[in-house]
Amino acid sequence: MAGNRTAADESRTAAGAGETAAGAAAATPPVPLRRNFRFQALWAGQAAATLGMRVGDTAFPLLVLALTGSSTAAGAFGAVQMVTTLLLGVHGGVVADRLDRRRVLIASDAARLLVTATVPVAMAFDRLTLAHLLLVAAAVGATIAYSGPIRLLALRSVVAPEQLPQALAQDEARMTGASLAGPPLAGFLYGLGSAVPFLGTALASLLALVAALVVRFPGRPADAQPSGETATQPNREPGGTEPAPESGGALAGFRLLAAAPLLRSALAVLLVVNFAGTALMLPVMVLLRDGGTSSAGIGLALAGEAVGALAGAVLVSRLHRLAGPGVLLLVVAWTAVPVTLAPLLPGGVATVFAALFVVGIGVPALRVMLDLLVFQQVPDELRGRVIAATMTLLTAGMPAGTLGSGLLLDHLSPAVALAAISVLLAAALLPATASRTLRRAAWPAPQDPAARP
Repeated sequence: MAGNRTAADESRTAAGAGETAAGAAAATPPVPLRRNFRFQALWAGQAAATLGMRVGDTAFPLLVLALTGSSTAAGAFGAVQMVTTLLLGVHGGVVADRLDRRRVLIASDAARLLVTATVPVAMAFDRLTLAHLLLVAAAVGATIAYSGPIRLLALRSVVAPEQLPQALAQDEARMTGASLAGPPLAGFLYGLGSAVPFLGTALASLLALVAALVVRFPGRPADAQPSGETATQPNREPGGTEPAPESGGALAGFRLLAAAPLLRSALAVLLVVNFAGTALMLPVMVLLRDGGTSSAGIGLALAGEAVGALAGAVLVSRLHRLAGPGVLLLVVAWTAVPVTLAPLLPGGVATVFAALFVVGIGVPALRVMLDLLVFQQVPDELRGRVIAATMTLLTAGMPAGTLGSGLLLDHLSPAVALAAISVLLAAALLPATASRTLRRAAWPAPQDPAARP
């Protein structure tokens, strides 16, 4: 009997020690981001890929213009790329949810490398044609559609949940820095030789490919793990009790967004702001040009938003502490209403730059908000489709905004067009502002244990 009691005591002691060790392990703080090799390597590769694409966005139209002398053909390159991305975006989400994400990312980066490399090769043999370049545009657009959702999923999968806001803020710096540096870098490289920018974009794709090959991250959604692996992400709809079926179809992401009042309201505001921001650019350019501003001056004025976003990337955490997600979204959106009228004030380039800078400061906080409020709150097996649906909706606002501003300028002066955009933006924001669901939204607590490295 004494021996049995001793054994039982030892068993309980061992169990308690095991629980203590498990608790200590669980309490161990995650590796700081600056020492997280997987995150920093993925971030560097994605920064290279983004910079390469931004260089290409400027260099390819310049090359088409030099090859054909046609502004319409130069614009067709960007149109083909964007349309391809939009058409394949939904399928890109399905692929991200059903296939090995790492392999898809590797395939996308490799395809973009090979396709981009054909341009300097064709130039070297004097075989470059417009048809070739338009095929390149379609191929690059396809790689964006398939790699875009996975890039977001890859970064978030290698950091602890409590580090996610910080990681997303750093990622915002990557996107903003590339947007700011890409166009002038493209112009500089093009001045060195017409083939140089495309060698640079190929090199950027190579760096992204190397990062995808070197860094391992979860390749499949939690519920799609092979037999014998434990799924750590619950297969449930946000706030619901029924499983979210993995085979929900290509439009499952759209259905989930439409069914959630908070997500629906937030995305409606972002779509309206994206539409207005794009529509704003053309009237501003015409207004500055009519006022005698040079092309360089116009470019400097329009860079205000990117510079503001770069500054705002370091303020993400502070802005999130100041207000809830819905209030922050509405404040930034309503700030854009008077900013739309700022180009009508004296000051020219300086006024436009300052106005866009103010709006740009809030952009990184909104993008991080989108990830925390939408992407983090959906089951992992649906996350790719939800990201693709969100990207498709927001991207669709860009050509719509450009087309809308062009139609306005066909019948109205730039000043009246800006006033009309401001009024339309304010009217569109009123329903969302009246929504208690949006105004009372709170930041979600970290709930993605599968994201731990």
